[in-house]
Amino acid sequence: MNPLNPTIRHITFDCTGEPYELARFWSDFLGHPISDEDEPGDDEVLIELPDGTPGLLFVRVGEAKPVKNRLHFDLSPTGRTRAAEVERAVSLGARILTDRTRPDGRGWVVMADPEGNEFCVERGEKG
Repeated sequence: MNPLNPTIRHITFDCTGEPYELARFWSDFLGHPISDEDEPGDDEVLIELPDGTPGLLFVRVGEAKPVKNRLHFDLSPTGRTRAAEVERAVSLGARILTDRTRPDGRGWVVMADPEGNEFCVERGEKG
């Protein structure tokens, strides 16, 4: 690794609504806390992830998302099935866009967070 190369510091989500509320969804879903420095009404809210993993930064913007995301998370459940993870995400405010689960159990479910940012839930360790 070249010490002169940049590192990824944050993965940033644009928010037309309240950044704190969207950060709370992802905090609850991923199980990582919102930074103690951030509070409701802030224009920028950070979820710090462990072990040097890039943080998730939620930033207020004035314009709506015009098209499909070009980048998204593929998430693999830990300790629960894909169906249980999808159900949990929906209970937190996500919505299902497309279920691409195959009869053999492979595939994924395309979802959107409360701001419409897409993410996928793949098959977990329990199916």
